[in-house]
Amino acid sequence: MSNPSADGDGDMLVRVENLVKYFPVTGGGFIRHTVGQVQAVDDVTLSIPRGKTLGLVGETGSGKSTLARCVAGLIPITSGTVTFDGRDITNLPRRVMRPVRREIQMIFQDPYGSLNPRRRVGSIIGDPFAIHKTATGQERKRRVQELMERVGLNPEHYNRFPAEFSGGQRQRIGVARALALRPKLIICDEPVSALDVSIQAQVLNLLADLQDEFGLSYLFIAHDLEVVRHVSDAVAVMYLGRIAEAGPRDPLYTSPRHPYSTALLSAAPAADPDAAASRQRIILTGDVPSPIDPPRGCRFHPRCPKAQAICGEQEPVLESKPGDPSDHVTACHFPVEAGEQLAAAGRRETP
Repeated sequence: MSNPSADGDGDMLVRVENLVKYFPVTGGGFIRHTVGQVQAVDDVTLSIPRGKTLGLVGETGSGKSTLARCVAGLIPITSGTVTFDGRDITNLPRRVMRPVRREIQMIFQDPYGSLNPRRRVGSIIGDPFAIHKTATGQERKRRVQELMERVGLNPEHYNRFPAEFSGGQRQRIGVARALALRPKLIICDEPVSALDVSIQAQVLNLLADLQDEFGLSYLFIAHDLEVVRHVSDAVAVMYLGRIAEAGPRDPLYTSPRHPYSTALLSAAPAADPDAAASRQRIILTGDVPSPIDPPRGCRFHPRCPKAQAICGEQEPVLESKPGDPSDHVTACHFPVEAGEQLAAAGRRETP
């Protein structure tokens, strides 16, 4: 498969190749047996350059969070490889993976659920130092307070509980915890979706500042396409476990080639009222198919306004289309052309 992100191999911190993650579905009575598989991630290839951000977008259930957890080594993968900083970390034993975990951290969606309400903030942020035995006693406290100050929290609030902080402050606590061991990669799984819009901007600006200061790479997962556009250098669009389109941010946003990407972008709110009024809104018909029994061929074809017979028979290759840069790849037999009115095509084909 083509590589959706940037430059040479030496610049790549993370490389995911042909990654597959299936979850077994069991049935039966007293004796349980496997009756199917949830194809959560199916043959995904992507990469993240050092110091850059890859945005990952798609509907709920498209496999974004599962892919993130596979990259972090939190769940075993079915097949494929994950290479981190030049080292194959695919399904490493827990003991061998432990040093690697210092380099890969996560920020979670829910700033309320991801913090233990019974523990003080200083202990929560200091956990990485304790687990990896890198600082103890007063040294740990000093480093925790430095982290709190760096993410915009008052170091004097070291002994407070999470309930004494606002949602935005709690997410800053999560950022401080992720930053503690100076990782190379931070996986941001919907880090601002639970926050007010005004607070979202503050957290996003903090993440950008930390990236510049420490040379961090981000895998940034979100539903909000404008947030992804603001933070990402490259973007990958997932649908039902596969990459539908991927490439540098600006070409993908200004000239999306996959009908699914085009539909997602048509539904995103626009800050400019004139742009919003002139934009064609594409309404997708039908529901997302089951990942237990995905459609043959292109998985998007049952909902696609451009679908033809071949789409239900032959899986499209993720590749660069004529006229696109080599790093802008699309998995579609009939990619969207400039100026094409997909909304009109959808109305013509709707019964």
